[in-house]
Amino acid sequence: MNSEYSGAGDPAKSLELLWGLQSKPTRGPKPGLTVDQVVAAAVRVADAEGLAALSMRRVADELGVGAMTLYRYVPGKAELLDVMLDSVYGEFARRPVDGDWRAKLEAVALQNRELYLRHPWLLYVASSRPPLGPGLMAKYEYELEAVEGIGLTDVEMDAAVALVNGYVHGAVRSAVDAKRVIQSSGITDKEWWLAHEPLLDKIGDARKFPLASRVGTAVGQEFDAAYDSEHGFAFGLARVLDGIAALLDGR
Repeated sequence: MNSEYSGAGDPAKSLELLWGLQSKPTRGPKPGLTVDQVVAAAVRVADAEGLAALSMRRVADELGVGAMTLYRYVPGKAELLDVMLDSVYGEFARRPVDGDWRAKLEAVALQNRELYLRHPWLLYVASSRPPLGPGLMAKYEYELEAVEGIGLTDVEMDAAVALVNGYVHGAVRSAVDAKRVIQSSGITDKEWWLAHEPLLDKIGDARKFPLASRVGTAVGQEFDAAYDSEHGFAFGLARVLDGIAALLDGR
């Protein structure tokens, strides 16, 4: 799946939309929609059909209006995508967490994972130029609170949050891609491996590849598959947090 890019439109117009600063039309027919309704429809389309299906025409169809009608509310698809991003960032569950920084940062990771699984298209939006809307700013503030006062500099606080979020993004994208393979092929991973078992038995030389043979067999027996995304996510996240703990302990 090809990636889209946030911040690809007119940044001034995106910011006006994000913060509700656009001027109201003084002439013409009374608007029958709102920006929020347009954005909600666009999110529904992306959730159900992916970013590849997202277009001004498709969103207009979702709302039952003509495509040109949408341009009264958003300048174009690029600005619409910016507002979509901030809208779903606003869903981020900023739940208070009892415990130390590790428990709080783990909660941040799990909540980001929940958001990606609810809106998988987020994984395919490159956001090096993020929409600086209220949803994103509130999410970032909450994430930084997890590492406030634990001994990191401001720059390190940002880097720690980025490290955790980057890990979550990569891990969840791999899991989502694996799920899509199952959906598109119509067979499970177990069925795929079983179908290829005769060939694998011929090429799998335990004497030539002893570690691959032993470890691969152990994983298959443990998870009844070549990989378990839940186990992999938990294991990887724990190691990321271990790294931050080692940095703090070293001080």
